[in-house]
Amino acid sequence: MNGGRQSDSPVVPAKPANEIARAAAESVEERGLVEGNTASAACSGHGAGTRVPRAFDRVRQVAERGKKVRFTALLHHVDVEALNAAYWRLRRQAAPGEGGVRWADYGQDLEANLLDLHDRIHRGAYRPKPSRRVFIPKTDGRQRPLGIATTEDKIVQSAVVEVLNAIYEADFLGFSYGFRPGRKPHDALDALVTGLLRKEVNWVLDADIRDFFTSLDHGWLEKFCEHRIGGRRVLRLIQKWVEAGAVEDGSWAESERRTPQGATVSPLLANVYLHYVFDQWVERWRRRQARGDMIVVRYADDFVVGFEHRAGAERFLAELSERFAKFGLELKVEKTRLIEFGRFAAVNRAAPAWASGDVQLPGLHAHQRQDQDRVLRGQANHGRQADAGEVERGQGRTHAVAASTHPEGRTVVGELVRGHIAYYAVPGNLDVVRAFCEEVKRLWLRTLRRRSQRHKTTWERMQRLADRWLPKLRVLHPYPEQRFDATTRGRSPVR
Repeated sequence: MNGGRQSDSPVVPAKPANEIARAAAESVEERGLVEGNTASAACSGHGAGTRVPRAFDRVRQVAERGKKVRFTALLHHVDVEALNAAYWRLRRQAAPGEGGVRWADYGQDLEANLLDLHDRIHRGAYRPKPSRRVFIPKTDGRQRPLGIATTEDKIVQSAVVEVLNAIYEADFLGFSYGFRPGRKPHDALDALVTGLLRKEVNWVLDADIRDFFTSLDHGWLEKFCEHRIGGRRVLRLIQKWVEAGAVEDGSWAESERRTPQGATVSPLLANVYLHYVFDQWVERWRRRQARGDMIVVRYADDFVVGFEHRAGAERFLAELSERFAKFGLELKVEKTRLIEFGRFAAVNRAAPAWASGDVQLPGLHAHQRQDQDRVLRGQANHGRQADAGEVERGQGRTHAVAASTHPEGRTVVGELVRGHIAYYAVPGNLDVVRAFCEEVKRLWLRTLRRRSQRHKTTWERMQRLADRWLPKLRVLHPYPEQRFDATTRGRSPVR
């Protein structure tokens, strides 16, 4: 790869920002892209990175015009300015990696550190350190391994991801929502619910990939990256990150078939892998083999596929298992279900009175429950509810803060509850959020009463404290169809 500031392609004339951002929706995507000034300059702080800097506009234009173009000069975009912006995008309170250097420690001599880092990157002397491996509990009782990279490695990964996003955002399909700029779990649920209401979907495949981040084949990942990246130095950086390994209890462990889950670069690499293994294959399958309507929504390694006919759903599931086996992936049997779900599911069921079910996406799930009168009118009652595990974890965090830091904890408890409401206060879920808030108040009251054997804290006093420190409960999200239409500006074929 050329390390100088050589052009990735012939210079193209500049266009207005709205024209640069506009792209036609593909038939499989079930949604279009949003119009708007997405080519704004980069911003600092936690919100940085959600908009593509103008320096990457040309890269994105070339990527949109030529789906087979390979970029051979990308590393020159990782300059000191890009590294500085990446540093300010990091979370200030994030756990340190191996060596214990925190965000504030690295920033004490930031200019000199970044100049030295930039020099090592472009000389080929940069060597990522192994991640510090920690384990967090999963809802099924198992432990999820996470790799915490060093602050320096996070900076380099973030800067490179910004460059690669300009390329891959032109390639990724519309039904891919996980870990992409400007796309949230709510957007995935909006697309899912809208598709269920507007398409003749009767059967839904709700699936998950078993140990996805620990099952990626490095050889296939390298081949997939080479479809778009022709510069050897960027490819070597990616190879160094995935092979850096992890340190656990003082011992280094090699990572033969995993990406460093928890690292900044991991979500992008995971999306690249699934783009070639799953997304493009699904697009072709839908266009060539599907009979009737079919919808697709993928969020990271969780995906939901809806079908009009059961035979098509069963054939898809069988062929998908064969497809995954070729690339070292496997469906998680206990979380893969083919269920009767959709507007017409209740009509087709043997039991005429009720039809129920739920489809899981991260943190929230879409559920269906309808009575006979609504069935006869051809109407479905689709809602969204918080995942029970997420609710329990939120209550546990709130209880811990209230117990350990009162009275200063009152502000922190309020922030935790405010964050929970901001995410889960969707239409149809207000009763669940209200129950969560009531449980928080009961936990808080119990904590206050335990502080003294002669407490005077009554439920009425607790209500006054809650009115002062906890946010007011109300729905903070529009109905999914409304937000989906506003996001896609009427250009989605899901209509």
